[in-house]
Amino acid sequence: MNKIVLAQIDTIAGDIKTNSEKIISCIRKAKENSADIVIFPELSLIGYPCGDIFMRHKSIIEKQIKALEKIAFETQGITALVGFAEPTNDSNKKPFYNSVAVIQNYKIINITRKRLLPNYGEFNDYRYFEPSKEVPKIFKINSQKYGILVCEDSFNDKSFFKNDSLYAIDPVKDLIKQRPDTLINCSCSPSRCNKEFIKNSLFSSIAKKYKVNYIYVNQAGYADNLSFDGTSRIYDKNGDLVLRAKTFDEDFVITSDLKGEINPLPNGMDKEIKIDDFELNYNNDLDRTYKSIIFAIREYFKKNGFDKAVLGLSGGLDSSVCAVLLSDALGKKNVWGISMPSKITSNESKNDAKLLAENLGINFFEIPLKDTLDAMKITLNSSFENVETEKYEKPTTMENLQARLRATILWSISNEYKRMLPIATSDKSEAYIGYATVNGDMSGGFAPIADVTKTKLFALADFLNENRAEKNVIPQSILQKPPGAELKINPETGKTVCAEEENMPYEFLDEIIWFVENRGFGFDDLINHKFFYESKNPISLEQKEEWINKFYWKSKCAVYKWHIMPPSVVVDMHSINSVEYRQPVISWVK
Repeated sequence: MNKIVLAQIDTIAGDIKTNSEKIISCIRKAKENSADIVIFPELSLIGYPCGDIFMRHKSIIEKQIKALEKIAFETQGITALVGFAEPTNDSNKKPFYNSVAVIQNYKIINITRKRLLPNYGEFNDYRYFEPSKEVPKIFKINSQKYGILVCEDSFNDKSFFKNDSLYAIDPVKDLIKQRPDTLINCSCSPSRCNKEFIKNSLFSSIAKKYKVNYIYVNQAGYADNLSFDGTSRIYDKNGDLVLRAKTFDEDFVITSDLKGEINPLPNGMDKEIKIDDFELNYNNDLDRTYKSIIFAIREYFKKNGFDKAVLGLSGGLDSSVCAVLLSDALGKKNVWGISMPSKITSNESKNDAKLLAENLGINFFEIPLKDTLDAMKITLNSSFENVETEKYEKPTTMENLQARLRATILWSISNEYKRMLPIATSDKSEAYIGYATVNGDMSGGFAPIADVTKTKLFALADFLNENRAEKNVIPQSILQKPPGAELKINPETGKTVCAEEENMPYEFLDEIIWFVENRGFGFDDLINHKFFYESKNPISLEQKEEWINKFYWKSKCAVYKWHIMPPSVVVDMHSINSVEYRQPVISWVK
């Protein structure tokens, strides 16, 4: 049996120098440990996802080929499997193959080219890569025979996916005809809700079905709104999991007998989350969501040269959860929470913001908006007198101005101090219906919770209070108050207007979002659907129609906001993040 290293590394798109140095370092370490084979993730040399950069910047490909030669120079006495973008050199084909080079004793002895190119969700492989039409040859090391699959090439077992198979061929089935002892999957697979359950079930079934060892090596890191969890592993010929690397971290795993430590997963990550119906039980995805976002924040800041964050603390749920996540990712000394009350901000909210900051131990101070708002009102009112055109009956100018002034303050603070990034605190439910201000609470360099719905956010807040070393840092008063931006007063109650007054109950809204994303429901489907919310809160058909109509109208008007949302991290099964979902701004769906 060969001694094998699973090199679960983190890469940077286009940074050939850093990526190749990391690969060489791992090869040298593997040789020091007398390893026979070291396996790297898909496209490990050029980085994934690489987008259009290697299409426009041709020098990157030239650097990559030179780096591959340097890597080959390190392979005396060892075999390295390195993912790279291989030029097709054929004007009738796409520019590149997504390839894995098998390098041994200074030479490339085998090249496997990806055959199945995903072009759905966050994947856009067919834009750049040519699908290989050749069945790759297996290779032998010390009497053991190996076959290579590149990520998606494992994902078309028709007995597993049944009616959901997307491709005409099954590369696994083709490789098995050559009787390999072990299949190796070099992958870049981002973390999503329910994905671990699918991968574990699929890989196990392949190993068991074909009586073959199965090695999966996945990238760990964050890139372009995607959090890659790593979680490389090995299955034996019975389909049993016999080794698993760390999750949401780089790892260097050595095995002499295709067995080893089975590192734990985030709690519930391996459980199946069914999509038959909507429910408010998020327990099996909270730990993974937390770790995925923490990892994404840490990676995004490090790779872009930031180490400090500044955010507005309103005393509300969204900013409170963001503060906790940032504190855990960056360290409490590197987080600044700024309270920016206007004259209508309640004392409760101001006190809640301060208490949260004290509980977390982050930096905190207050910048009142009253004087700045008064000055802006005077300036704007005098300017508006010169504008002769139709005016809104109830303009939202002063509401949005508060949010935009707050964003201006946060950006100004970040401009004043080195390596500091302002944070956008909008959540997924707000983003869906545009209940967020452009250049206001949507503004920032990163948006940690943009793919977390409001009801899941409440569950995540409870999870944080119960599972962190410091318990109950988010005050109960924050969790119990109705969500709202405190931007205007309801003249009938004399209190600030809460979000559900202006829109609809978040439980109802999140159920709409869930059925639209997971079941493809349209207006008629939703009207005829018995909402989970209705089982506890009977409503009239007229009220139901009003809320569903409001959802469609508001989401139509919000599409342009989805396009300008800052970088975030996708965590749900489906998302409106632009890395996955591309709805035209000028469109109408109902």
